[in-house]
Amino acid sequence: MSTATFNSICFNQGYLRKGAVKISKVKNRGQRVKFYVGEASVLSTKCMQSSEKNKKEVRIGLLGASGYTGAEIVRLLANHPYFGITLMTADRKAGQSMGSVFPHLITQDLPTMVSVKDADFSSVDAVFCCLPHGTTQEIIKGLPCHLKIVDLSADFRVRDIAEYEEWYGQPHSASELQKEAVYGLTEISREDVKNARLVANPGCYPTSIQLPLVPLIKAKLIEHRNIIIDSKSGVSGAGRGAKEANLYSEIAEGIYSYGVTKHRHVPEIEQGLSDAAQSKINVSFTPHLMPMIRGMQSTIYVELSQGVTIEDLYQQLRKSYEDEEFVKLLDKGVVPRTHNVRGSNYCFMNVFPDRIPGRAIIISVIDNLVKGASGQALQNLNIMLGYPENTGLLYQPLFP
Repeated sequence: MSTATFNSICFNQGYLRKGAVKISKVKNRGQRVKFYVGEASVLSTKCMQSSEKNKKEVRIGLLGASGYTGAEIVRLLANHPYFGITLMTADRKAGQSMGSVFPHLITQDLPTMVSVKDADFSSVDAVFCCLPHGTTQEIIKGLPCHLKIVDLSADFRVRDIAEYEEWYGQPHSASELQKEAVYGLTEISREDVKNARLVANPGCYPTSIQLPLVPLIKAKLIEHRNIIIDSKSGVSGAGRGAKEANLYSEIAEGIYSYGVTKHRHVPEIEQGLSDAAQSKINVSFTPHLMPMIRGMQSTIYVELSQGVTIEDLYQQLRKSYEDEEFVKLLDKGVVPRTHNVRGSNYCFMNVFPDRIPGRAIIISVIDNLVKGASGQALQNLNIMLGYPENTGLLYQPLFP
C-alpha cells in the first residue's frame, strides 16, 4: 500500500491499521520520529500531507479565500485525497499567507494569496468562487472556458435576471452565463450537477428550507398556500466584514430579526418550490440572527393536503432521503438541534403535528457554513468531476 493510499484510507477516514506493535520511522526535516498508537503504527502527519499533496489530481483555485466560506473550503480540502489548492485570491489580503489571515489553518501548505487581476489560471482545473454578491458575474465571465466552477455567491442562483435585478439592486452582467448555470441543491439536482460546467451553489436559508419542502410539494402532500418559514442563523452567515450590526455588544444576549419581507433569499426559495410544484408559490419568510457563531434552523409551518396525515409526510421524507449520506430524517418525536450538525455537511430534519388540525411543523437544521455553503460546494464539485460526493466531507459534527 502506498503512502498516499494509506493516508486517504487510514488517516482521512479515521482508521488505523491493525496488527502487531511496530515502530514506524520516517525522516522529518533531518530527524527520525516515532509514533505509537496502541497496536497500530501511523506515519507522521506532515510527511504524509507533503507526499499526498504532490500526487493530488485536481488543481483547485479558490477565489475570495479570506472570507469564512473560503476558510471552510480550505478546512474541508485538508483531508481531500484528490483536490489540492494551487491558487488563492483575496484582493485586500494580497501578498499574505492564509495562516496569517486564519491562524487555525497555519499547518496547511498553501500558496500565497494574490489579487484576482494577478491570478494565473494555467495551473487550475476547477474553481470555488467565494466572492461577494455582485462582483462574481464579471470575474466568472472572464475565466477560461475549460474550468469547472462552483459559485458560492447569489449571482447565478436566480434564473430570471429581471427578478435578480429587483432583489439585488443591480443589473445582471452575465446573462448568457446565467442560462448555462445549474442550481446546485445537490440531493435534488444531482443529475444536472453531474454535467454542469458552472454550478450556482444554493444559499444557506434556501438549503435548509428546500430540502424538507421539495419532496413534500412534489408528492402533493402539502398545500401551496400559507407556507410560513421562521429561520434562525448564526452570525457567521453575515460574513467576516466589519459591520456595526454584527458587533458583540449588538448581537450578544438577544435575537435580531432582519430582512423582514425583503430578504434576498426569498426569490431563490420561491423559485425552487415553484419548480417542484410546477406552479407559482409564494412564502412568508422571516430570518433571525442568533447570538451564536454557527448553525441554522428553519421552522416551517404548512397546511396538509386533503386527506393527508403527518405519517404521510414522515414516510415521504423517509423515502426521499433514506439512501442519502447527508440528509437525515430523525426518529419520530426527536427535535433537530443545531448543536448536532455543527461543523458537518449534514442536514437533520423532522416533522411534527401542529395543535391546529390540518397543519404540520417541519424543523430542519444545518451548519450554515458547511451544508449551507462550502460543504455543499465541495459535494457539488465532487459530482462534477466524477468523484464520490462524500469525499472530504466525512467530518462528524463537533459536540459539545
